[in-house]
Amino acid sequence: MKRVYIDLHCHPALKPYGKSFKYEPTKQNHLNAGRKNSIWHYSPPNFLERQVNKILTLTKFTQTDLSALAKANCQVVVISLYPFEKHFLKKRMLGFKFVSDILTNLAAGVSHSRIDNIRSHNSYFQDLKFEYDYYLQLDNFAQKIGDVTYTYRMTNSFSEVEENIAKSTDTRKIISLVPTIEGAHAFETGLLLDKNTGDEQTVLNNIEEVKNWDHKPLFITLAHHFYNEICGHARSINIGAIKDNQNRGLNTDITDLGFKVIDKLLDNTNNERILIDVKHMSTASRKTYYHLLETKYADQNIPIIVSHGAANGKRSIEEWNEKDSALSNQFSDLDINFYDAEILRIAKSKGIFGLQLDERRIGSKKAVKSSRIYMPNKKSRLRNKSELIWNQIQHCAEILNKNNLFCWETLAIGSDFDGIVNPIKGLWTSENIKDIEPYLVERAEAYLKDHQQDLIPINQIPAQEIIDRVLFINAETFLKTNFK
Repeated sequence: MKRVYIDLHCHPALKPYGKSFKYEPTKQNHLNAGRKNSIWHYSPPNFLERQVNKILTLTKFTQTDLSALAKANCQVVVISLYPFEKHFLKKRMLGFKFVSDILTNLAAGVSHSRIDNIRSHNSYFQDLKFEYDYYLQLDNFAQKIGDVTYTYRMTNSFSEVEENIAKSTDTRKIISLVPTIEGAHAFETGLLLDKNTGDEQTVLNNIEEVKNWDHKPLFITLAHHFYNEICGHARSINIGAIKDNQNRGLNTDITDLGFKVIDKLLDNTNNERILIDVKHMSTASRKTYYHLLETKYADQNIPIIVSHGAANGKRSIEEWNEKDSALSNQFSDLDINFYDAEILRIAKSKGIFGLQLDERRIGSKKAVKSSRIYMPNKKSRLRNKSELIWNQIQHCAEILNKNNLFCWETLAIGSDFDGIVNPIKGLWTSENIKDIEPYLVERAEAYLKDHQQDLIPINQIPAQEIIDRVLFINAETFLKTNFK
């Protein structure tokens, strides 16, 4: 079976788990794929939903439900467990739901019942465990799609992934799920907007419990959208009704509790280390974390992970206003994206950088606008949109080539599908990855034709291999090395 891609960051359960609160009993993963509370529920965008997304950037349809992943021939997917943050919601006014409830539901595609649950519950850690259980409920349960019987299996090592691939046949296929967590608030911090709620021993005990799960997470995105008492976060929200909720802790450094959390996560006693994903961390927090790796953990070869991100085209955190590439103006220059020096650091650590397939992150407003096509021509749209992805690949490759490193082994796909994303138009769901592949190969071929002489010998590889590396080889190599 031809491999299509490995996704380093997506949320297959976010929408169906959210829908499950509409039904009794709640939090049930239904085996009937016709039910919206089933992780197998297949709901690709229809014409109207695509137009709504183009105009309002709302993604109500599912992108990585297990049926879509099956149809995409995706054998391995890194899932992100995410206790939905309460601070997307504002307090009720005169007993009525505030507009942010409506905006959050529209953007996330969950349900009003889930919104009410988020507002009323008082434990992110319990919510994390409920979502984990939601996946376990149908682990290894058969689902017929066409003439093929599919199952998904939660995994605990790359050897289990390889075993699942070896057992798959033309008529019986297994999708391996690799668990991760988005946001260390999951360990019970950041419940209130205006004051700290985290108890150090509770937080450390919760990390210990997660380390002892049957399917321990490979990594955790330490920060997320709102202050979690562990480290500062980068600006990620521009919706006026919610944006102010991000202000507390914005751009601050790692806290005293945060250092203890990092130590607990990276403690590799009994091979229980949980790696750290630096996406969403503030630049101050990222600098401090990198310093930790260079000092306290200098002898441990810990890879730096960006599960879903993009280059911002700027030189470094310190020289944040300097640009060294003609491509830099094609990128979104926000500090939630990553600087050239960070990309070099990730490569040197043998880390991985997942490209986020979100138009708000992957390109500047000008670049996204110039990639638009107004005639309904799928091929022309994908050819145009492939430039947004290729620009990122080329930029990162040129940074690493200039530093005499193998330049095609660091990037992968971290789509953030079914998160609160505005997908690249034409790449609506996981099924569309295969559609854009030939246009990426086309761009790689054109680049090699004009620039091969600029690459050191080790980087002069075929165009198809370059794109295969981005789509699946690099992620597979990273998992083989680090998922044990």
